[in-house]
Amino acid sequence: MNKIFKYKSRWFLCLLSLMIFIGCTNQSTQTKELAVSKTPLTETETYLDTVVQLKIYHDGQEKVMEEAFDLVRHFDDIWSPNGTKSEVKQINQAAGDHPVKVSKDTIDVLLDGQPYEEKSQGYFDLTVDPIVRLWQIGTDQARVPEESEIKAALPLIDYQQIEIKPDEQTVYLPQKGMGVQIGSIAKGYIADRLKELFESKGITTAIINLGGNVVVMGQSPSREDGWNVGVQDPDETRGEVVGSVIIKDSSIVTSGIYERFFEQDGKMYHHILNPKTGYPVDNDISGVSVFTKESVDGDALSTTLFALGVKDGLALIESLDEVEAVFVLKDHRVITSSGLEGRFQLTNDQYKMETINAYRGN
Repeated sequence: MNKIFKYKSRWFLCLLSLMIFIGCTNQSTQTKELAVSKTPLTETETYLDTVVQLKIYHDGQEKVMEEAFDLVRHFDDIWSPNGTKSEVKQINQAAGDHPVKVSKDTIDVLLDGQPYEEKSQGYFDLTVDPIVRLWQIGTDQARVPEESEIKAALPLIDYQQIEIKPDEQTVYLPQKGMGVQIGSIAKGYIADRLKELFESKGITTAIINLGGNVVVMGQSPSREDGWNVGVQDPDETRGEVVGSVIIKDSSIVTSGIYERFFEQDGKMYHHILNPKTGYPVDNDISGVSVFTKESVDGDALSTTLFALGVKDGLALIESLDEVEAVFVLKDHRVITSSGLEGRFQLTNDQYKMETINAYRGN
């Protein structure tokens, strides 16, 4: 039985920008407003199994850049599934035995996921680790599990069983074999923490890109209305976009079935798993991009929308404030939430726009 493993970068954005001058406050003030540099300070490294690229559009911010990557390394240490300092690994190993003392960040990221576990009716579930371990998609050991294995794992997936005690900073999984998997929300959380760091240093113009989780700070120096952000064509590895939208001080998170997958016996199996069935989500979506103020929200929602499908996903987006989404379907139709109608510009003639009205509830 042949397996063909294909991995595609999760670079799902095209950010078009040049620099403009922002200005500087009086030197006598306690906090100096940083002037914008014509060329950004850029650093790219690999952590959390993804490419992390940070761009700071101000001169002399090498120390801040160093602090930013120290922060990324910290999260890589405590959240990598198999790291020696991994708090996620400790929680999972202690399942059914004892609570584990963890950092405030681990408590916070688990709590951040709870509203979306509820809103999605369990289609977004941070205890999905038992089936993630079975499939191992994204590794050389990826495989299609036996149906008996999946049936045995499904009862262990239940976000309502997680016992989180913020005051004691402990997490407990009551059944042996349970496990948390925070990859569906971690990068969004980290992007928000990096933005907070930059803001505390007076940085106003920057791009934070954690492999598909992008935060743009301020506005593009080449235009006064924001950043022109392109939504990646999920059928292409990189560079080709479906369309674009202008955003400012915002996050965009894009997920697609072509990010991480493998083929077995001529069938493709992608990494977005349905916690209720134990198999990859099977619907007509190939990519979804979510626009939010906080990146952690977009991260959780991108997975949630995939599982819910277009109709229920749009209904959820329409019920939320300051949240928008672009759905790219396998048949090359593109549907946006109502707040992006007239704002999202389709630029790829291989795709066609479809009105949201076709998906509104009766």
